[in-house]
Formats: sequence, structure tokens, C-alpha cells
Amino acid sequence: MKIGYFTERPYQDPRVMGVTLTDLDLSNDIYDADLSADLFDRYIDEKIYAEEVGFDMLMLNEHHSTPFQLGGVLNVEACILARVTSKAKIVLLGNVLPIWDDPLWLAETLAIVDVISRGRLVSGWVRGTGRESVAHNAQGPYNWERFQEAHDFIMKTWSTPGPFRWEGNHYHYRYVNPGMRPYQKPHPPVWIPGLLSKNTVEWCARNRIPYVMLATRLEPTRQSFEYYNSVARECGYEAGTQHRGYLFKVHVDETEELAWQTARKFLEGPPNIFLEGSRGKVNPILQNLPGMTSRTELLPTREVFELSWSRGRQDVDRDITRAIAPPVLSGLPVKPPETDEERATRDAQYQAQLDSMAIITGTPESVLPKIRHVLETLRPGHIFFWDGDGAMTHEDQMRSLRLFGEEVIPAVREIGEELDLRSPYEIDPATNQPVVAPATARA
Repeated sequence: MKIGYFTERPYQDPRVMGVTLTDLDLSNDIYDADLSADLFDRYIDEKIYAEEVGFDMLMLNEHHSTPFQLGGVLNVEACILARVTSKAKIVLLGNVLPIWDDPLWLAETLAIVDVISRGRLVSGWVRGTGRESVAHNAQGPYNWERFQEAHDFIMKTWSTPGPFRWEGNHYHYRYVNPGMRPYQKPHPPVWIPGLLSKNTVEWCARNRIPYVMLATRLEPTRQSFEYYNSVARECGYEAGTQHRGYLFKVHVDETEELAWQTARKFLEGPPNIFLEGSRGKVNPILQNLPGMTSRTELLPTREVFELSWSRGRQDVDRDITRAIAPPVLSGLPVKPPETDEERATRDAQYQAQLDSMAIITGTPESVLPKIRHVLETLRPGHIFFWDGDGAMTHEDQMRSLRLFGEEVIPAVREIGEELDLRSPYEIDPATNQPVVAPATARA
């Protein structure tokens, strides 16, 4: 089993902490360069420390035009991590393929990350949301087509000596012969993260690509992995733990009381439409652009209210705060003081997430049985602990990372061995055969 660390890298400006905001309703005029630099320093330092305490993987993602994440260009962050770390895999989940008009440039960029890191890159692709398509002027109706063609093009670019010509439906190149090719041969591993789309899961299963479920509830997630398994059987093979990954929110602290108080901060940061309990509000028009996630080809996760809401598929606004005037692009919403009733309601929402294990928190002793339950239920070969988010401070995160390294990671490795949970670095997803040695030999 491989164990990874993840945070959204929120922009923790006091003016946007805990407020209600609709997606793409905030001007970038609010961004403070000094604060952003301080936060980037913090998040990079935390990832360096995560490697030191024993995490196998450092996961990055990207979102665009939003305060809930600074990392709008994850490849730049990946290049930095490639140089300042030495052991951990750098897992990108992932680049938004359909918004790239020049996937050759992306192939070259990622090859540099792989070379600088000496073969530690895991390259993941995502289709993105309506936000990304609007922010980068991408055509939603061609989202799925562009995703698949860009993937095929990059795979050929990485694994086939040039020069060659590419004439596709969406991309055309007279000369493909990048001077930089990846360190790993024939190419870095590719994993795909997701939430809702059955089409994406089916595509992954048919191509034997590992699929990573992103903080979805346990039973719908188990059913979604069963769908992957059924497609795999249609294709003549049995999917294993090497084909399954899972991201889930876990915070560890020194006492139960401190853990409860700190993990509640998941709900108190910049409004994040993907962070259950946050005050981010979707724009349904953006989330349902033509050509994006099919309304009919959805995973069992669609039955979870919060996830459906986060994708703009519910008309009900679950926000509990008092009505405030929506912000004009150049303005900021007013944040009224929280009443006792609102505090109690939000505490109840938080407790519901704890009860369902949408958030796991406590001391190392108390979180380990819950982590075991997740692993027994889903049987993933690689997992990512999502921590340090929302309104959590650097001190909050460093306490948690220390306890992860001292007590949680060693115990989780033992559970993984006991349950025979094998990662894609132990069993090759493409062949279902044991991996003899890392594929980093030079061509």
C-alpha cells in the first residue's frame, strides 16, 4: 500500500474565511501577493515535512479562479516539489486536459517534472468542471472528446520516438519530436481521479488505469468500484487493489477535544464547493454546461445529497447562514456574526460528517479503527489523507503530520499488509503481474 498526503492549499484571507460565495463571483482584486507568498511557503514546507515523517506520496490538484485553492497551476508546484523533495511520489490529480489547446506543451512540461524528480511523477488527468471551461474559454460540448484525444496524444508523445505527425479531431501537429522525454519508461504512471461520471470509470477500466475516488461516502464509493470491477470482467481481467485509490479527510491530534475543535475548521475556511459543509455555492449554469458530466451516466455517488449539490444538481441551497446580498465581482460579501442557533446547526452538520466518517478525527488510537473500516470496505491499494484545509493553521497541520508519522502511518502499513492491499507500484495495473523493478531505465 502507498499512503499519500493532500490539502487544497486554501487562500486563507480573513475576508473570505467562512463567508458565503457563489462560484466565480469574486474578483481577483482581493488577492494579496504577500499573503499568497507566505501561504505557498507554508504549504511547500508542510509537504517537505510530510515526506520526512513517512508519507509515500504528495498529491496536488488544481482549480481555477477561486479563493479555495491557490494552486491554479499544479505543474509549477510539481516542479518545485521535484527539486526540494527526494523520495515521495509527486501525484498530480490532476491536469485538466480539455482546457489544453497544446497538449504537446503539457507533455514536455510533465517530462521535465519527471526528469527533475528522477522518476517520481504520477500524472493524472481530469475533465474539470464548468468553472475551468469558462475560465479558459474551452468548449464544453467537446470536453470528453478532447480529454480522450489529449490523453492518447500524450501517451504516444512520451512513448514513441519522434518525429511523427498527429492528425486528430481536435489536435493537429505536423512535427512531434520533443527534446525532453520522461525519466520513467515508457512513461510515468497515469491515475484518474473522479466523483460522478460512469463514462470516466468505464474508460479507466477498459484502459486498466487506476481510478481514485475523491472524498465520496463509503457505500456509494464501494458500489462505484464494483462498477469498475464489472467493466474489467467484460474486458477479460479481474481488477484488484492496484486499480483502486481513495482520498478521505483525516486529522490527527494530541487529544480528542483538540482534534474535534481543529477538524471542525474544515468547514470554516474559504468557501469551497467541493468541501462538504463549506459555504461555497455553485452556479448551476456553470456546473451543467453541455458536454460535461452526463446527467444519466452517473455513479451511485449521485445519491449523496452533498455531492449532488456540489455539482450543481440540486435546486435546494443547504447554506444555513442568514441571507446576504450577493457580491458584485469587485466587492466582498458581508459576514454577519454567527448566532448561537447557526453555530449549533453547523455543529450538527459537522457531527453528522464525523458520524458518517466523511471526516475522521481524533487521537491516533481512536482514528485507526475508523481508517481500518475504510480500508476493509473499499480495499484501495493507494490512499490519500486530506488534512490541513479550511481554516486550519500551520501549527494545526504540523501537529497532525507529526502524529501521522509517529503512530498512524506505521499502523496503517501493517493494516495494508494484513488486508493484502497492493499498490500500482507492487502490482502492475496494465498486466496484473508483480512489479519487478521501477521502470526508470533510460532508453
